[in-house]
Formats: sequence, C-alpha cells, structure tokens
Amino acid sequence: MEKLTTQTMADAHALPGQSHRHHRPDLNQELATLLRSSRQQLHNVQHGLQRVITFEPLTSVKDLIIVGEGPAAEEIFQYCEDQTVRGYRFRGVFHDQSLQGPLAPHQLGGIEAAKAFAVQNRIDILYCALPAKYREEITDLMEFCERNTIRFRVIPGPDSFISLVEATDLTFHGAVPVSRLRNEPLDRRGNRLLKRSFDIVFSFLVITLVFTWLFPLLALMVKLSSKGPVFFKQTRLGERKKKFTCYKFRSMQMNEEADSKQATKDDPRVTRVGAFLRKSNLDELPQFFNVLLGQMSVVGPRPHPLKLNDQFRDIIDKYMVRHFVRPGITGWAQVNGFRGETRTPELMEKRVELDVWYLENWSFKLDLKIVVKTVTNMFRKDEMAY
Repeated sequence: MEKLTTQTMADAHALPGQSHRHHRPDLNQELATLLRSSRQQLHNVQHGLQRVITFEPLTSVKDLIIVGEGPAAEEIFQYCEDQTVRGYRFRGVFHDQSLQGPLAPHQLGGIEAAKAFAVQNRIDILYCALPAKYREEITDLMEFCERNTIRFRVIPGPDSFISLVEATDLTFHGAVPVSRLRNEPLDRRGNRLLKRSFDIVFSFLVITLVFTWLFPLLALMVKLSSKGPVFFKQTRLGERKKKFTCYKFRSMQMNEEADSKQATKDDPRVTRVGAFLRKSNLDELPQFFNVLLGQMSVVGPRPHPLKLNDQFRDIIDKYMVRHFVRPGITGWAQVNGFRGETRTPELMEKRVELDVWYLENWSFKLDLKIVVKTVTNMFRKDEMAY
C-alpha cells in the first residue's frame, strides 16, 4: 500500500542524445537522497539504542484516577502517594457527590468528567470504587476504558460491583485487593522484562546475521521492480495508542489508495517482486528496526492502518484492547490463518478475538511457538498470503 507520487516528464520530452545526460543527474540525485535517508536512520537507531539500554518503556510511570469513594479508595490514594517509586501517579478523583476526607481536595468533577479527563491526560488506569447501585455508570465506564485503551480496575467495598462480575485476577495495592477484569501477564514487570530482552536479542541477531547480506538483495529487487522508494512507510498505532512509523519493503506500485484500501487477491497494484515478498513475509523484515527501537515486538497483535482502526474500533467489541501491548511482526492471529485482507467485520472480529486471547494467555513459551510457526509457514502455501 503505497502513496502516489508525481513523476517527472522530462525524459518523455528529451531530444535524442539528451536522455543519457538527463539520466545521470537523476541517478545521482536519487543516490544522494538515499544517503541522506541512511544518515537519518542511523540517527534514529542511535537514539533508539539509548532507550534500549535504559529499558525506558519498562520503567514509565502509570497515571491513574479513581471514580468513587470509600475507605478502600482512600487507601489506594495513600498507597500511590507513599509509593511513587513503584511507578503510580495519582491524578484525581471523580464522583457525582461531594466527597469528604482526604480525597475531597482532589475531586475534579463528576463521573462523566472522568472520561474527558482520562482522554485528555492519557490516563493509564481507572480505579472504580462505585457501589453496585451505579451499575449502569460502571458498565459505561468499562466500555469507555476498553475503547480508549485504559485499564479498568475494581476496588472492592461493602456494596461493590465486584460481586456482579467475574474477577479473573486479584492483586493487592498495599492492603487493598484490586480486581483486574482481564488477566494480563504482560502487565507484570518481570514478564515485560523477559519479553523485551528477547525482542532485543532476536532483532539484533536478525539485523546483524541476516540483513547484512539479504537486505541489499531485497532492496535491489524492489528498486528494479517499479519506480518508487525501497521502503513503504505508514503511521500506525502502537502500545497505548502511541503513533509510530512502521517500515516495510515496498511491494506495490505507487498508488493513492495506500492508506484506505487493503491488498486484495490478485491486486493489480502488487508487483511481481512484491507478490513474492508478501507470500514469504520478507516484506516485514525492516520492522525488526521498529522492534529494536521499542516501537514493536517480535510477537504481538499486528498493527493496523489508522483508517482501519477508525473503521472497526466502535463496531467490534474489545478492538482497542489489542493496544494494551506492543504490536508485533507476527502474532497469534496470523499463524492461525487470520492474516492479510479482512473482507468482513466477522473476519476482523475473529482476528481481534485471537489477539485478545494472546494478551490474556501470554507466556514466553507461546512467543517461541509463534515464532517457530511463522518460520515454518513461510515455506507453506497460505491462501491469505497476497
């Protein structure tokens, strides 16, 4: 999926004998552009390596708000105030009633105001301490958090909503039990460290052992297949909806439908070289740089184009839950036959279901299984690989 560029008509109007002189400056200009791009990429890699070495994404502070009141909510507040080194930052409390006690000075509005505040301030976690009589409001908050990639937690109380839902995970913040409505192994720091370490080692080995000889060959093949750049770049959403530039080897002729139309079977935009790259997954190789920079993972939900996110986020349940973790070069949905074009909402719904299952059942062994299955699938015929 590549954007249309305006091509020069100079060669078409050149006189006999002039075409060679015109071709050489064009070639020199193109080489100069590639060199400038390479220097910029080197700068990006150097900046990314600093983040890799310090494990910056693993130590980020999580912003949270509380909706509701009660002794347990007050204890969560005190826990966050006393344990900021643990990575939690309290941002405010919301309730339709005026609060008393230590939470009162931090009340910023009612329940509805919590939604706008959460989006505007990129809140990571919403703690709900509302009693069961607020069931409609609580359900609405849960759905809001799902759509906006905000983790929803329930703080138990004497008349808590927790008795009305199935709690799949229970943790303690100080002495207060907090219910997670979804089991998320990668929400634990040790698991994140293990997964990130694997990403760094695996992507570094691929870049140093494979790219050194395969990268130039594929780049030359793409360049000779049709006019246009070697790489296709597209903005996509990463973890917590952070935008990043996703890289691929260009597999299509330049076109203006790159950001709005998925590749279809026998798509006329796909070049002959591009068809080979797409079927073998080799077009995704440049994304190992995204992995090394911490924008992607080797394994995770595939990042979708922004317009595809806008199309499905409000019609497919749990669609945005995929963004609770880093997107991957390959994923559980892809190795189970759900890759490529999603012709119907039902196909996308199944892909999302598999992505959410991966998020809730992650293990290092599962990641290794997906990597092995991805490699073996490269040598098999895949009807969805086009």
